[in-house]
Amino acid sequence: MIDLRRYADREHLLLASYAMHSSDSAGRAQHEPPHAYRGPYGRDRDRILHSSAFRRLSGKMQVFTGEMGTYHRTRLTHTFEVASVARTLARVLRLNEDLTEALALMHDIGHPPYGHCGEDVLSECMAGVGGFSHNQFALTIVEELEQRYHAFAGLNLSAETLAGQDTRAHKSEAAVGRAPLLEVQIVDAADSIAYDAHDVDDALQMGLLSIDSLSELAIIRRAMDRVRQKAGNLPMGPTRQLLVHELIDLQVSDLLQIAVELLQTAQGMSADHVRDAGIRLHHSDSLATERRELERFLFDAVYRHPRLLPVRESAAHRVSVLFGTLTRNPMRLPLRFRRRAELVPLARVVGEYIAGMTDRFCDEQFASLDHSTGGPLADW
Repeated sequence: MIDLRRYADREHLLLASYAMHSSDSAGRAQHEPPHAYRGPYGRDRDRILHSSAFRRLSGKMQVFTGEMGTYHRTRLTHTFEVASVARTLARVLRLNEDLTEALALMHDIGHPPYGHCGEDVLSECMAGVGGFSHNQFALTIVEELEQRYHAFAGLNLSAETLAGQDTRAHKSEAAVGRAPLLEVQIVDAADSIAYDAHDVDDALQMGLLSIDSLSELAIIRRAMDRVRQKAGNLPMGPTRQLLVHELIDLQVSDLLQIAVELLQTAQGMSADHVRDAGIRLHHSDSLATERRELERFLFDAVYRHPRLLPVRESAAHRVSVLFGTLTRNPMRLPLRFRRRAELVPLARVVGEYIAGMTDRFCDEQFASLDHSTGGPLADW
């Protein structure tokens, strides 16, 4: 048996005072004895990594659907990219890397099929039961729907991991007053950094954007200047890849520079004291303005691109028809969800069932509406 006091000693030596230390965790809803050689957040990370919801991310597209090729990101590859950026930030700032990674791996597991389109349609279909939020659904998955233990539902994650995801589900409330844990803040920043850069990459590779059109944006010009200084003029392929690298590095470097300055005043403060002080990490004013410009451009030029709209409409139709059919005929739900509908409003249960699907699984269940015997659809 390994003496877990050594784990606390290691964190005391490596982590800043304002990091979330494992010894200060509020624990789990269902008490469990400490693990022999893993801290609480390392256990959370592993539970998320081994969950079925996490594996299904490989079949959920980020922005573009599988009908548009295979190069672009899935929710799974995006999640690993977010975790990589977040771990870098945590290590430099001496925050808790285990908690950071657990939060990063969990952050997108509530996304429905077909990217942003799937969420928009489910939000409309579920308006009568409060709408749909992928961030809130992630909590439902890890607290209720995952079936990993015989003694309780869900993954029984640490209070801090659950609270971090709850912050994502209530961003407007979290933006004022007491600040979230720093580990929560850097995962949110890493998510934004990753998807901005990688949506640029995917859109360029698919021919939805050109370097010339992107170069109207200040942050792209700045990144391209760094590319040319290091490598000169290159063909499109290498240029695109270097551009993505510089976009990420620009944003990470800027955030770290501001964070290091902010946290100089937090030396000796605990994680709770930093939260009470309202310390919030952010980019410099100039880069924040440039990032907003990039995101507005991506929304108009990529997410509403003419090539993407018919694909979105087709996907929206499948989700809408599935939702309508299952709410009118709940006996077509898998047994587990029919039982859940005895305790939870039917519209919410139908939405949860659809939201847990991969893109392909959703296609298959849609096809089954007309080509099956009328029995229950398959469980995921």
